[in-house]
Amino acid sequence: MDTALFRILAGLLLVFFGRKLFWFFIGLLGFITGFTLATQWFPHESGMFQLIIAVGCGLIGVLLFFFLKRVAIAVAGFLAGGFFATALIQTSTLHMPPLIPYVIGGILGAILLSMVFDWALIILTALTGATLVARAATLDPIFTLITFVVLVIAGVFFQSRYLGPAPVAQKA
Repeated sequence: MDTALFRILAGLLLVFFGRKLFWFFIGLLGFITGFTLATQWFPHESGMFQLIIAVGCGLIGVLLFFFLKRVAIAVAGFLAGGFFATALIQTSTLHMPPLIPYVIGGILGAILLSMVFDWALIILTALTGATLVARAATLDPIFTLITFVVLVIAGVFFQSRYLGPAPVAQKA
């Protein structure tokens, strides 16, 4: 499957169903983080090696969800906040090492998701999904921005209005 198509489909799932599919959100964040780190730390290894690391990180995220929900919530908040902050810095004119916005965004995301679970989950899944779609689409920058904003607004509206209570919020 084409990676752009995968990112668009995964992003749309997060935008519209991220709150209900919290386990998918955590697994996808683990996969993205694992793949990003594997390509940076092992650039000369095969793509299969990097994919195995990414899948392993995704599985760890899903296992965290099923066995340690509170830890999974904090980890998901950190990874989503870091992912979004890094993407935001990359699209701006600011130049800094990616680790700085990742850590700052990660800490803010973990705190936010731990404190106000339902709304933070809706916002973080909409932001993460919209970022995946916008980065995968090959559009002019203004249309990429419009796509991102429309998806975030649509995702927040859809998830908050039509999906009812999140199953994890009641158990976490």
